[in-house]
Amino acid sequence: MNKVRIDKWLWSVRIYKSRTLATDACKAGKVKINGDAVKPSHLLSEGEVVWVKKEGFHFQYRAIQLIEKRVGAPIALTCYEDITPEAEKKKYEDWFQNGTPVVEKRERGAGRPTKKERREMEAYKGE
Repeated sequence: MNKVRIDKWLWSVRIYKSRTLATDACKAGKVKINGDAVKPSHLLSEGEVVWVKKEGFHFQYRAIQLIEKRVGAPIALTCYEDITPEAEKKKYEDWFQNGTPVVEKRERGAGRPTKKERREMEAYKGE
């Protein structure tokens, strides 16, 4: 097996919980290979660097072994090398240990955000 679809690989090595999530991330431009955004059908080769934006964090992985079927977590760890910069790993660990992400605060009595306000907030956060 020389090449495998990027969405299948991301799902099979447990970076995404479902193949649909992996496909949607590719379509949204949150998955890049060697710096270029890729479609879900892009064929991944061994040794390529995969850049993933997930939960607002930027992860980098080097594909070591190509698999198409989802495997257990211990086996999945052997299929890629995590080359995420230490600063990004630290930021993720700090967020993960605190348990909950930062929640936006609104002034008391302001009510729910309008559709326009919600879109502005999402654009600001980069979602």
